[in-house]
Amino acid sequence: MALLAGFLDVVLRGVGLVAFSVCIGGVAFVALVLNPHSREPLPPRRARTRALRLISLGAVTLALTQFVVVAMKLTTLAGPDGAWPLTDFLRTQFGTASAVRIGSSLALAAIAARFGSGYELSPRVRLALLIPALALVVNGAWLSHAAGRVETDTVLVLADVVHRAAAATWAGGLVHLLAFWTTWRGHAHSSRVLSRFSRLAMVAVPTFIAAGVALVLRYVDSFGGLVGTAFGVMVLSKIVLVGLGLALGALSFSMVRRARALSMAPPGRVQWLIEAEIGVGITILLAAASLSSVPPTVDVIADRVEPSMVATRFVPRIPRLTSPPIEELLAIATPISKPDAPRQPVEYAWSEYNHHTAGAYVVTMGALAFAARAGVRSARHWPLLLLGLGAFMFVRNDPEAWPLGPVGFWETFLFPDVLQHRASVLIVVGLGIFEWLVRTDRVRSPRWKLMFPLLCAAGAALLITHSHGTANVKASFLIEVSHTPLGILGVLVAWGRWLEVRLPEPDCRIPGRVWPAAMTLLGVFLMFYREEPPS
Repeated sequence: MALLAGFLDVVLRGVGLVAFSVCIGGVAFVALVLNPHSREPLPPRRARTRALRLISLGAVTLALTQFVVVAMKLTTLAGPDGAWPLTDFLRTQFGTASAVRIGSSLALAAIAARFGSGYELSPRVRLALLIPALALVVNGAWLSHAAGRVETDTVLVLADVVHRAAAATWAGGLVHLLAFWTTWRGHAHSSRVLSRFSRLAMVAVPTFIAAGVALVLRYVDSFGGLVGTAFGVMVLSKIVLVGLGLALGALSFSMVRRARALSMAPPGRVQWLIEAEIGVGITILLAAASLSSVPPTVDVIADRVEPSMVATRFVPRIPRLTSPPIEELLAIATPISKPDAPRQPVEYAWSEYNHHTAGAYVVTMGALAFAARAGVRSARHWPLLLLGLGAFMFVRNDPEAWPLGPVGFWETFLFPDVLQHRASVLIVVGLGIFEWLVRTDRVRSPRWKLMFPLLCAAGAALLITHSHGTANVKASFLIEVSHTPLGILGVLVAWGRWLEVRLPEPDCRIPGRVWPAAMTLLGVFLMFYREEPPS
């Protein structure tokens, strides 16, 4: 149960970060984009009402997720009689910070709901929104690595505050921009709102990058630490994802600037780019939540992995073509109820065969997706391969569990590794069903076409935040570092397909080639995957 609670804690942190960004980005959007300090005409009052209601919803979600996190921890700390040690818990730094976060979130929700009923955004209203928003920003640093260190580093805490505030302004502001754009795209104020948000983003993005660099320089002490610890690899994955988000933002910005220069309304495809940018931003926030659950590189000494050992994980080799017999595996495998016990060589061989076979499936699907794009009609049935892959994963992902092993089906859901594997099977099967229905014209609604990229995005996020509980920290890290590039490629597949579906011809051609290429490369990575224990 403790391992399951740890996994759920990371998920709740991710949801909380998204809600936090909607709150902070929303306050900035309302105050600086929808209600600028200028004589320009204001956007429709309904736009501000919608933004305030979205802020309220985000604040309630943030309070709820923090409450659930606290309840889980109190349940873990409960005595033999089941009573929560609430008084002692509130005396801790985490307990006090959690209480402040819940209270500030509820205050912001109430204020936003109150003034979302038709009030003008006067300086008094903006100040009322700003106070709990600032409390949430400062409180976020209180729960961070910076505040949790033995030595007090004011500069580090300040950098964390700035990083969180600027990142939330960008990511959360995008959500509010999309909410505005979907309703008032043709409104006279849409171009002004886009331009104001672009200027806000041009300040927020360099600010959170600069503050993030300052944090990395303090938390990561060497190149070896950057590539040889979970914290460092998560930082690298965030850098790649931020770069992808900025590329999408740059495309949107160039379209808006070109439209303003020609005194034209921004093109409709800006919305599709904003949607993809939000998707990448949410993945970044989930990665940040996972990052907050591991110790900084400077605090990891004995369990660092040498860069040369990490590099061997990505050296191509002949895929494993045969699987160990299930009887041999079950005879000596680590019990599923003891994830911290050392794994046996036969378990590594079993896992490698699983990954290599899955890679063959994915490479084949990528090639067929290219063929379908080129006009080969029969290749459009490639999503059916996902059903075969899903069945293969369901049977072999956890051999100690049903249907191959002695552990019952429902019992295995108490283990986070198994839970994540079962979720991945559902995602794969869902991908196959929805995409096949779309490609064979059995469903014609445009919304059905979005199921494939959305499920891909969920799978990619699961890969990036995926963890393995084992006593050998180095072995666990080497497994996870192999999954990180797979997650990043999954993000490219997801939002490349999203843009192919959303963008008109000929704009959809480039993303229509990018995502099959990313899928094929993902399959190649899987076919070269290795999982032998570190020496």
